[in-house]
Amino acid sequence: MASYHVAPLARLVEQFESLPGIGHKSAQRLAYYVLGLPQEQAKDFANAIIDAHNTIHYCKVCCNLTDQELCPVCRNNERDHSIICVVEDPRDVFALERTNEFHATYHVLHGVISPLAGTGPDQLYIKELLERVKNPEIREVIMATNPTVEGEATAMYISRLLKPLGIKVTRLAYGIPVGGDLEYADEVTLSRALEGRSEL
Repeated sequence: MASYHVAPLARLVEQFESLPGIGHKSAQRLAYYVLGLPQEQAKDFANAIIDAHNTIHYCKVCCNLTDQELCPVCRNNERDHSIICVVEDPRDVFALERTNEFHATYHVLHGVISPLAGTGPDQLYIKELLERVKNPEIREVIMATNPTVEGEATAMYISRLLKPLGIKVTRLAYGIPVGGDLEYADEVTLSRALEGRSEL
């Protein structure tokens, strides 16, 4: 018995399956959903992808995503431009912005140093950060890389480059999440929580 195969549908499923976190079943569901869209909506969907791909690039100052020369944070004169928060990924900027607590600037590395993945310092936007800190206005760099082995190694590497320049380098405090139980926290998280404790 011949198997049922529609080549354009198979290609569509394949494309969805290539996305991170999407398995075969989810890819099939998305493909069938897209096929069920009215023609205009399907065109809008495809055009949104092409438009984003063609117009979004890196901010010339902080390397975050933008569709203009400078991102909204770098353009904002009300932000504190003397502090730079270094993050791994543009998604980290969105996470920090959601708190409405951080009113300074960012620098996006677009990854971390990971010898196993073949990512060295030259593949990250570290040189651009070093150029920025030459500005005498910069007084603090906050390392906000993730608390992973690679994130820690990247933070240490960058802090070693910045310390001789007389720049204050700080690290985000990590600890027990709100609503978490001490008994389920690992040793590293607990020790970080103790180190980063604050007065009540």
